[in-house]
Amino acid sequence: MVAPKLSNRPAQPETARALESAGIHPLLARLWAARGVTQASEAQLKWSALIPPAQLTQSEHAACVLADAIQARKRLLIIADYDCDGATACAVGIRALRAMGAIVDFLVPNRFETGYGLSPEVVRLAAVHPTGRPDILLTVDNGIASVDGVQAASDNGMEVVITDHHLPGDVLPAALAIVNPNQPGCGFPSKNLAGVGVIFYLMLALRAELRRRGVFTPDGGPRLDNLADLVALGTVADVVRLDANNRLLVTQGLLKMRAGRMQAGLRALFAVAAREPRTANAFDLGFALGPRINAAGRLADMSLGINCLVTDDEALALKLARELDEMNQQRRGIETTMREEALASLAQSDPVVKASVCVYHPEWHQGVVGLVASRLKETYWRPTLAFARADSGELRGSGRSIPDVHLRDVLDLVSKRYPGIILKFGGHAMAAGLTLREDAYDLFAEGFDAAVREFTGKASFEPVITTDGSLESGYANADVALLLQQQVWGAGFPAPVFRDTFIVRQQRLLKDKHLKLSLERGHQRFDAIWFNHAEMLPEQVDVAYRLDRNVWNGMASAQLIIEYAGQAQG
Repeated sequence: MVAPKLSNRPAQPETARALESAGIHPLLARLWAARGVTQASEAQLKWSALIPPAQLTQSEHAACVLADAIQARKRLLIIADYDCDGATACAVGIRALRAMGAIVDFLVPNRFETGYGLSPEVVRLAAVHPTGRPDILLTVDNGIASVDGVQAASDNGMEVVITDHHLPGDVLPAALAIVNPNQPGCGFPSKNLAGVGVIFYLMLALRAELRRRGVFTPDGGPRLDNLADLVALGTVADVVRLDANNRLLVTQGLLKMRAGRMQAGLRALFAVAAREPRTANAFDLGFALGPRINAAGRLADMSLGINCLVTDDEALALKLARELDEMNQQRRGIETTMREEALASLAQSDPVVKASVCVYHPEWHQGVVGLVASRLKETYWRPTLAFARADSGELRGSGRSIPDVHLRDVLDLVSKRYPGIILKFGGHAMAAGLTLREDAYDLFAEGFDAAVREFTGKASFEPVITTDGSLESGYANADVALLLQQQVWGAGFPAPVFRDTFIVRQQRLLKDKHLKLSLERGHQRFDAIWFNHAEMLPEQVDVAYRLDRNVWNGMASAQLIIEYAGQAQG
């Protein structure tokens, strides 16, 4: 593990004072100001503050197309994606459209057979869907790059409405409507909507259109806010930037969960994950519920995850959630084996001399390579690609990167420098996927490493933990820990990490791999734990930590979760 550098996030004291004077807790005011919140209205995470659907380009046009289809009794088929964002987006679409009178079903591409998105192969499957040939295909969380797929649908007499949030290519598909905040010319203020957020917005626009047509009374139609739990889950699981609009959506979903008002599938997932919905937070969504839904798409077929989110039958939801939980345990086992094999092979090849990490094993599972890449990236702190065998002669790879290296741009350079060895690729700065000629793997690994060095001018990289500075001693308690837990933190709005100097009063190893400590600062003493760290600390330490709340025998106390600790200076 590469030792990180600690840096302090710049404070914004004037903004913090303004937020505090608007009634926001002083610590939250300081933390939010440092994360770019400039006015109290951004902290008012109520439905009334939601950016209006009319600002999303083509949402009203797409709503008219769907309203016409519903009134003409046309068949709709949702084309989903095989991750948690795609599954929740599909569930939002199915639930909302059925509540508004649509004839609708779904089809989710299989990662191992057709691959991602609305491809011509998926169109062929759609045409022979068991519920009947659809008139309109509605994509969720995919479609913006499906130029060939939309053409194939048109050739087969099916029209397409696209909802997506991914970045477009040079050519847009010839769809009936494209709803995507990232398409050229769209002035929607939040470019960070997840796929589930985009379809939720379209459903709001559709309800408004049906109200205009007199199908519903001016304030009638289904209560779409009841789908906020699904929107929150997909938004957090897709790790999109949590700007004010996304924080609003996630907050509203968490409020539903804490009040016990959620889909049967989410209630079942909380149960199998042994999490308490009454104290639901973003961490539960990202690390407990999300991975269980994702396990279906990684190991088998995402239909299982979608059916869990679509059913209202509590017993069926629990049965499906248990299957997802078993799959997630399988996934963990596969991932652990693959990671250990990767670490062993890297230990033999001495990765220190390289600016990147590339690993491949012919027996690896292609649904899990992305998770292995993610773990290795954290261990070595350099851009990492992991590959598994796909079709004969082809490797399927998944990559994760670090802030210094834009992964998609590096792959673009390699593909131009070595034409023909990368069969296809896509992604963004921090994550990407690609298909590679198997016989070109060694050449690719060399070319990838050279491209990383060329892009950055570096052969090694230093991780940075950005902290919020010292935690005021009056806030170092269980009540404030609970207050922090109740807020929405995540991508682009990171959970607070504090930094202070402590005296180590006691330390011992738990299960031979976690360091349990008693730390002292001034007149306060804290229990602390450093997970997966087995080396003892010196007496005086500089600690980067998260404030957590530990409940034991009904008593709540503050606990520090250590991110990093080193010898205190001076």
